[in-house]
Amino acid sequence: MKFFIDTANLAQIKEAQALGVLDGVTTNPSLMAKEGITGKNNILKHYVDICNLVEGDVSAEVNALDYDGMIKEGEELAELHDQIVVKLPMTKEGVMAAKYFSDKGIKTNVTLVFSAGQALLAAKAGATYVSPFIGRLDDISTDGLNLIEEIRLIYDNYGYETQILAASVRHTMHIVNCAKIGADVMTGPLSAIAGLLKHPLTDIGLAQFVADFEKGNK
Repeated sequence: MKFFIDTANLAQIKEAQALGVLDGVTTNPSLMAKEGITGKNNILKHYVDICNLVEGDVSAEVNALDYDGMIKEGEELAELHDQIVVKLPMTKEGVMAAKYFSDKGIKTNVTLVFSAGQALLAAKAGATYVSPFIGRLDDISTDGLNLIEEIRLIYDNYGYETQILAASVRHTMHIVNCAKIGADVMTGPLSAIAGLLKHPLTDIGLAQFVADFEKGNK
């Protein structure tokens, strides 16, 4: 499973990259605003800065809601860097734009997916990634992981190459369970990725090793 970090914070991206497990980055307008990145030119520059930090795909989201606007913005984003993936909303216009970009060989990520039917349409349109938001489904007492299972079954049934990018990942067990189900990619905060390192028995065992070493080497 690929590990993407969901942030626009360069320091967090660098930290995840240093860990040696980072495969890409996802961003959105909310994450840009959180880092104080405003204005078109600043946002475009920030995307390039992110691409220069990592080797994998970097999802950059369009803001337009109409088809022509998505095409215009998406083409501009794709020209920024070879690693850019054009992020499109799961709407009629977004699916149409995904097909347009797919035909041109430009990678896409169809986001805000909350049903298997939506994921099926995205795959039919040739999307590179589809992003089901499991955490937001959990928030309304719906099983987000079940959606991953449904999409995995459908894609395997028909050999769709669209990658399932589990988004809105909140914690370590989301990551583990997505891996068990067969999600191709997860994207989440640095805290969820780093949390996989932790286990109390590891801490206890390491402390015992250190203590025994010190006893035997005094």
